[in-house]
Amino acid sequence: MKRLFPIIIFYRSLIMWSFIINILLSVIGLNFIIIALIKVLLLFFLWQLIDDFIDRKTLRVFRNRGFSILKLFLFVYLVDITLSIPFLLVLGEFI
Repeated sequence: MKRLFPIIIFYRSLIMWSFIINILLSVIGLNFIIIALIKVLLLFFLWQLIDDFIDRKTLRVFRNRGFSILKLFLFVYLVDITLSIPFLLVLGEFI
């Protein structure tokens, strides 16, 4: 649980954007695999943005807990996909 808590704190700021992307891509009519691939690309761009522009002190907390930046983003992606599957299944019934 100690290792999952920092991931949830980091993902908390991204969850609304994730659901907005899910809704927009579902309305367009893309299937889950394409949405997952688009999210991988968006997560890569977020990684580059944080690596280049945002102060690295914010990520030092995760490094002190034993997470590398790659591992942090991988776990964020897995949490995002785990939350997106039921959301997209329910959303698919209404669209």
